[in-house]
Amino acid sequence: MFHILVVDDDKNTRLLMRAVLEGENYQVTTAENGEKALEALEREHIDLVVLDVMMPGMDGYEFTKTLRSAQNDLPILMVSAKQLPADRKQGFLVGTDDYMTKPVDEEEMLLRIKALLRRAKIVSEKKITIGEMTLDYDSFTVTKNGQVQALPQKEFLLLYKLLSYPGKIFTRIQLMDEIWGSDTDTGWETVTVHIGRLRKRFEGWPEFEIQSVRGLGYKAVKKL
Repeated sequence: MFHILVVDDDKNTRLLMRAVLEGENYQVTTAENGEKALEALEREHIDLVVLDVMMPGMDGYEFTKTLRSAQNDLPILMVSAKQLPADRKQGFLVGTDDYMTKPVDEEEMLLRIKALLRRAKIVSEKKITIGEMTLDYDSFTVTKNGQVQALPQKEFLLLYKLLSYPGKIFTRIQLMDEIWGSDTDTGWETVTVHIGRLRKRFEGWPEFEIQSVRGLGYKAVKKL
C-alpha cells in the first residue's frame, strides 16, 4: 500500500484529502506545515507528498527546497490557490514534480498521483513491466516469457523513454536531445530510423505500439 503525506494548514482540507485518498486504498498521514511534514518523514516511510504552498512557518516552496537540497527525490504534487504562471514556475524551480490549482478536481488529482507513483517506481527499480514484457535499464534488455533480447543502447533508451511516459508525445528534437545529446552532430532523421527499427523488432507484440503523431513526433501506447 502506498503511503501519502498530505501537508495543508487547513484542517478541513486535510480531512477531505484523507477521505478521498483512503477511499482509493492509500495510507495517509497529515501535517499542518512544512516543519511537521519533515518530522513525519523522519518517522515514517512516505511514497508521495500532496503539498499546499501557503502555510505558516515553513511553506510549500521552502519544504520542497529543503528536500531537494538534501538530494531527496520524493515525488511532490503541489496544490495551491496561487494560479499565476509565476507561481507555478516557482514551484517547478524549487523542485516540485507536478502542480495543481485549487479548487482541486479530485479525479484529476488521483490520476496525477497514480502517474507520479508509476514514474517514481520506474526510476527506483529501473524497470518497466507491461504484461509479460520487462525492460531492464541496467542491462539494456527486454525480457518476455523467459526469452531475453539485448537491444543496442540508443534503441533501448529510445524505447525506455517512450514507455516511461505512455501516451505522451515527444518531438524528434526532444528525443534527439535526450538520447543523443544536444551537442550531437547527428540529424533528427536518426530518430526516425531508430523508431523504424524498434517497430520492426517488436512487430506484432501485443504489449505496446509506437505511434506517429503527424507534425509532432511519436508516442508509445500501452495495449495491456
